[in-house]
Amino acid sequence: MPDPDSTPGDPVPDGPSSAPAPVVLSASEPVPGNFSAKSALHLRTAGSALINWWRAVTIEGLCVAVLWLIGLLLLKVPLAPLWALIAGLMTMVPNIGGVIALLGPAFSILVSHPDQPMYRLCFLLGMYAVIVVIDQLMLQPLIMKRVTRVPVWASILVPIVLGIVIPFWGILLAPPLLAIVYAFRRPRQS
Repeated sequence: MPDPDSTPGDPVPDGPSSAPAPVVLSASEPVPGNFSAKSALHLRTAGSALINWWRAVTIEGLCVAVLWLIGLLLLKVPLAPLWALIAGLMTMVPNIGGVIALLGPAFSILVSHPDQPMYRLCFLLGMYAVIVVIDQLMLQPLIMKRVTRVPVWASILVPIVLGIVIPFWGILLAPPLLAIVYAFRRPRQS
């Protein structure tokens, strides 16, 4: 029986024929039998890639914290272990994490060394530049390659490209996305 409120030009009919048709891949089974197993495999692969990325970030943070601790102890900055710990944690924050890590030691030098604050501050800024170069051009690409199997060129180039395409989110999401992409590209042999 036709719907009484439908019009001949109605783009969406209101009757029972408007229900979506089931997707049938074969006559015997409408949904593939291995659908949930494939989904579980993909989720397991992506999850293990993210866990490996988290391990790489943690190792990188520890290495950066040790570099900061050595530099701050050489400069005799008060509370050096605290500032080094904060610097290690700030490696997980792209772009502004390093600057946030620099604020504490800089303020500490300005307050605690009134005799030559600018001299020590210049050394601190130089140490920061050296740590950033070591971290971004050596530690991060090598650790990402070792732990997540992301090539060095990709871990350097992709954050730059994504940072241009999607300014904040591109840089933030580039490392975990790279880990997931390369996990699916070359699955581990078990």
